[in-house]
Amino acid sequence: MDLPFDGAISAYFNTDAPKAIRDAIRRGEKDDILSASYPHPERLARKVYEKELAKLQIELVKLQAWVRETGTRITCVFEGRDAAGKGGTIGRLRQNLNPRAARVVALSKPTETERTEWYFQRYIKHLPSAGEMVFFDRSWYNRGVVEPVFGFCTPAQNTHFFRQVTPFEEQLVDDGIHLFKFWLNVGRAEQLRRMLARESDPLKQWKLSMIDVKGLSLWDAYSAAIRNTLDRSHSSTTPWTILRSDDKRRARLNAIRTILAAKPLFAILAAFDYDRKDARAIGRIDTSVCGGPDIWDA
Repeated sequence: MDLPFDGAISAYFNTDAPKAIRDAIRRGEKDDILSASYPHPERLARKVYEKELAKLQIELVKLQAWVRETGTRITCVFEGRDAAGKGGTIGRLRQNLNPRAARVVALSKPTETERTEWYFQRYIKHLPSAGEMVFFDRSWYNRGVVEPVFGFCTPAQNTHFFRQVTPFEEQLVDDGIHLFKFWLNVGRAEQLRRMLARESDPLKQWKLSMIDVKGLSLWDAYSAAIRNTLDRSHSSTTPWTILRSDDKRRARLNAIRTILAAKPLFAILAAFDYDRKDARAIGRIDTSVCGGPDIWDA
């Protein structure tokens, strides 16, 4: 079977990846957590996960009905390292929702015209109308992380972005949009293990790009850009929720709980008082893998 990019990911694993990363992947069993700093030694059992997910998805259906009835607007931004699980988490959130009112926005690189516009302009047109939930699979934070790491923006443009991003988001909140910002963080060994799996899976190879391949050797540059982004764009009004996603199952459950929670992680995010809300079904947020920037792990 032909591998994408002439097997560049396998080549990186065999020749350029740090020895400790290679060893962790080779030793790891299917359900092992490869990061020594992750607070759980194994993935959440599938039966437990599926049972909890089913209950949470019922709550999401109730929430959507209330959102449409009340004209509430919800925006969820999903950011994170490559292969951190953004798309899978969004997929579980939307799985049983009416897709007409639960949209995914995954923009490609800007057009020539869009490059001449205000940076946030192309995202604004995708914000929710009354009764809608919108999920950004990557967002305006490209300018905070990916663009500076790869030299796609100038230092001045990066600085300008951070001067504007919090006021921009505060205006969204002030206008009544419920804004959730999720950063999915995955350890280096687990990221590479997932990339290798994508490389060899013809059904998932489309997820890979040359940016992903080149990014494998830029771990430290990404880490610095992520830390800078979290430091400069986390506020009491527009907070980041960090999801440690070495275990995708725990990350997905806690993302949903954060949205549904009777007592949200951050006080600024008012609880949604939807009909027949079942606090027991929502359960508790696992604060060891879901919290503020203080739990982010480079």
